[in-house]
Parts: sequence; structure tokens; C-alpha cells
Amino acid sequence: MCNLYSMTSNQRAILGLARATRDSTGNLPPLPAIYPDTMAPVVRQAGNGEREITIMRWGMPGPEQYGGHPVTNIRNTRSPHWRRWLGPAHRCLVPVTSFSEWQDTKPRKTPVWFALSEERPLFAFAGIWTTWTGVRGTKADPVEGEHELYGFLTTEANGVVGPIHPKAMPVLLTQPDEMDTWLEAPWEVAKELQRALPDADMLIVARGNRKDPA
Repeated sequence: MCNLYSMTSNQRAILGLARATRDSTGNLPPLPAIYPDTMAPVVRQAGNGEREITIMRWGMPGPEQYGGHPVTNIRNTRSPHWRRWLGPAHRCLVPVTSFSEWQDTKPRKTPVWFALSEERPLFAFAGIWTTWTGVRGTKADPVEGEHELYGFLTTEANGVVGPIHPKAMPVLLTQPDEMDTWLEAPWEVAKELQRALPDADMLIVARGNRKDPA
């Protein structure tokens, strides 16, 4: 389960890769360590068809039968709980430059960072988003009200991620046409993107750091 990633690229690069035309994030700093329940940039399709970069909180509302706890990674897209958000209106791109999985080492787990290359070029997770009203944040700093929340899809791990985290890996989108399909196509077409990136297209770039040391 990916619960740590980084986004150290700039807004111009996000606008270009996602073919977005509007940016409502203000001054977006590099984010070398993004954890669940924190705020991070996403790209979504607005009602008028314009793509925008905005800021949302990481963690979708989970199924009520399991306590409704925030869910960061979504695998079972056949579940009625997730199906409601699989249409284009609720899909988004989550800009990323690297992501981490935790290797089961002793005495403590080791974060291992993955990227498309040593240069950490920009790509995106295939995300979904929704609005939700309630309390999020920490006990020390609770935030009550309406939130825009996001999570992203996972799939079977490939040969690069699998030795570190065999259960799953995020769905990575690297090409503008894939991002167009994810944001715009019917689910019967877009669902084909829920697959692992080929081994040759990514590598391990760092180990042992809780922030990407790029």
C-alpha cells in the first residue's frame, strides 16, 4: 500500500503534462514527503471541460461498514462503494515524481523510493475524488467542514515493486494520451488503465529516507 509519495516538480510542468489550463493552487512548493490526510495537488476536469490544478486532502471516505475510515489506495473497483466515483466527473490525476513502499526489514521497515528514472520526471497516479463533510486532520489540529478528498487506484505489483511490496502498486500514468483517457473516457475504456507499469519503465531511486532525497 502506497502511503508516501513526493511531488517536487513545478506547476508549469503539471500544466503541460496534464494539458491543464487553470491553476488554483497559488504558490505550490516542492513536496518531498506527502503522507495520508495531508494536502496535495491534483488535476481534475471542471464542469466546463477545463482542466484545473487544485489542492485536495489525501484519503477518500471509506465504507461505513468498516468504520468509514479514510482510504488512500483503491483496488476493488467492482465494489459499489467505489463505483459511484468511477465516472469522468470524479476522476483526477495525482501529480507525482516518486513514490515509496516499505520494505519489511528488521528492526524497522525501510522506505524504498521508485521513479521513472533517476531524474524523477513527472507522472501521475490514476485518482478519484469527491466532496465530503466532517472532521479530518489530526487530533491536535482538527479541520471541520466540507473537504475535497482524493485517493488513487492500485493494481498488481510489477517486477520492480513486487520484491519490496508484493501485494500491490499504484496505477501510474506516464503519457498525455493515457491521462486524457483517464479524465474523459467511459469507465469501460478507462478501466483498462488499471494495470502495472512495465518493469523497464521504472526503477528504485533511493532507500532509507522518509523524504525523497532527490
